[in-house]
Amino acid sequence: MIWIALAAWGGGIVAGLLGWLKSREPFDTKKFGATFLRSLLAGGVFAVGSNFLDLGWPVLTTAFLAGAGVDAGLHRLNIK
Repeated sequence: MIWIALAAWGGGIVAGLLGWLKSREPFDTKKFGATFLRSLLAGGVFAVGSNFLDLGWPVLTTAFLAGAGVDAGLHRLNIK
């Protein structure tokens, strides 16, 4: 369960860092803080929902990609 949560959290963090690199702006800890919190939310949701899943690479990859999607989706909706 913890590995799935970390994968989802990591996906959100990677998405946030890639967005920052693409923007070519100076690093803003306030903006990254929002990404960090959205990623924690994604990790928590996937940790709770993963009780019925067997741990494996397909599940971890899906959690990673979904964590990135949660961060990107909430960012696009301007939810901070």
